[in-house]
Amino acid sequence: MIEKISRHLEGIPNTPPADSDQDRSASYRRLFRKFVFYTVICSVVPLLAVGWGFHWHYAHISDQKMVESLKNQIEHHEKTIQLFLDERKSELQLIAGSHTLEELISGNKLQQIFDLVNKDSWSFTDLGVISENGDHLSYVGPYDLMEKNYSQTFWFKGVLEKGLYISDMFMGFRKEPHFIIAVAQQEGGRVWILRATINTEYFRSLVENVRIGKTGEVCLVNGDGVYQTTPRFHGRIMDKAPFAIDPPQEETTVRVRESYTDASGRKIPKKIESVAWLTEPHWMLMVQQDYSEAFADVQHANLSTLIFLHIAALTILIAAALITRHMIRMVKKRDVEADQLNNQLMQTGKMAAIGELSAGVAHEINNPLAIILTEKQLLLDTLDHTEYPGEILAAQISDSMSQIDTQVQRCKRITHNLLRFARRTESAIEAMNINDFLRELIELTERELKTSGIRIRSHFEPDLPSVFSDPSQLQQVFLNLLTNAVDAHDGKPYGNITISTLSGKDKRVLIIFEDTGTGIPESIMARIFDPFFTTKPVGKGTGLGLSICFSIMKRLGGSIDVESAVGKGSKFTLTLPVNPPGELMEQIQIRNTTIIQSSAGQGLT
Repeated sequence: MIEKISRHLEGIPNTPPADSDQDRSASYRRLFRKFVFYTVICSVVPLLAVGWGFHWHYAHISDQKMVESLKNQIEHHEKTIQLFLDERKSELQLIAGSHTLEELISGNKLQQIFDLVNKDSWSFTDLGVISENGDHLSYVGPYDLMEKNYSQTFWFKGVLEKGLYISDMFMGFRKEPHFIIAVAQQEGGRVWILRATINTEYFRSLVENVRIGKTGEVCLVNGDGVYQTTPRFHGRIMDKAPFAIDPPQEETTVRVRESYTDASGRKIPKKIESVAWLTEPHWMLMVQQDYSEAFADVQHANLSTLIFLHIAALTILIAAALITRHMIRMVKKRDVEADQLNNQLMQTGKMAAIGELSAGVAHEINNPLAIILTEKQLLLDTLDHTEYPGEILAAQISDSMSQIDTQVQRCKRITHNLLRFARRTESAIEAMNINDFLRELIELTERELKTSGIRIRSHFEPDLPSVFSDPSQLQQVFLNLLTNAVDAHDGKPYGNITISTLSGKDKRVLIIFEDTGTGIPESIMARIFDPFFTTKPVGKGTGLGLSICFSIMKRLGGSIDVESAVGKGSKFTLTLPVNPPGELMEQIQIRNTTIIQSSAGQGLT
């Protein structure tokens, strides 16, 4: 058979090239001239036309792009500053709302809170609790302010009137520029105030964290035209701005401010200016840059475009000649490459025929192996029922039969190992002791929570029945719920997480995760299992944890329920069947049956 295939393949002749060398040379010359001509017509002319059109169009819209870029930049920065102030307000409101007056003024509680809120960034300079008469009840900070009375200060009256007050920059008792955030709280007929001073340097670095070229500057100005931060070049904090302040607007505006002379007689050049107003407090965020510098890149880009356009046209002319010459050389090799390709195709055909033959040979070898096993067994049976001249001969025959069996089984093991390596399972169902499983999880997690003030408690039913389920997927569910319980205590100095197990009805097991965290508002309770929904800060949560938990529990035939109260904590109850659902078991049985049949079939072939 092999000889027939070989003779058939070797009998295929190679096809010689049909064109003569003279005809090819003439064709190459014509191809060279046509390619260069059409390259110039189809590339250089459209390039020049489109290039000049693009140049005029870009010059027309460049001003709008610059304005939009500056506008987007200041809007983003305004949101960053507003978010910082809103977070500080929320922190004070949370502290005032979650602690009584006695708690805040007793011992070093206020110091602990002050250290906690300044743990990640030193955003507060000091923190104080003030009575309704304006006297300090407790104070944490670097200044000697315990004996000061604030009853006549503007911000004291403002916070009593509004409940929440953010001041402008002022000097105050400490005789240096600063501003405060104060929250009024009413408790048992008494009114007290929690006041915090924002770290001026930290806030200034936040505001000025934008560099726009060599002449750009960023500053905050209040409605009276007083600087709330120090500009980069002109003026100082709490100085009067040398320009008029327009009324607050909701939209971000970009305008051009013509040159003017400041109070010192210095001429200020023409500037492009972008303005956005903060919501609370009503401060104007302003970004300025010299007009000439702002549009220098645009002018440079226009000039660069023209230079690049003409260089590109020249490059196309040179490249057309070089590429054409290269292509002609490639075409000259066409016949040789065609011959080589024909040879490769013939070799490929030979290899395909040999591969087909090898597959048949392998199949034919498997059949004799099966026959050898059968005949070996027949010989062993005959040996057991036949009397031989001696025991030595019988032992030798038995050893030979064992060696035959060993080598045949070795061939079978090679095939079975390959099948086992390629096989993939969808689920690994096994008997689980939920209590031991949770103890391992708690032991692993407790080491990470020793310094966080969070303690894990366990209440496990002693005689809890074993559960047939998927350990890897249940571990993912338990870890997600435990991680969420820990995150729910952010902002709290301590807390408890309780994990319980108990037997349920209808051969089910209940696993309960209960925490003393912040709780889940009723308004979002229906959405917590939606994919990508999260209440965690950006970068900390993906919104997929509870969604994945819900899907896993549903697949394993269980369920997940939640109860929560804001400020008290949440309770997640997992219900898991002792035996996996019939659909999942059916899938596993079908898969196992297929594997057994496949293995049996391989053993017979």
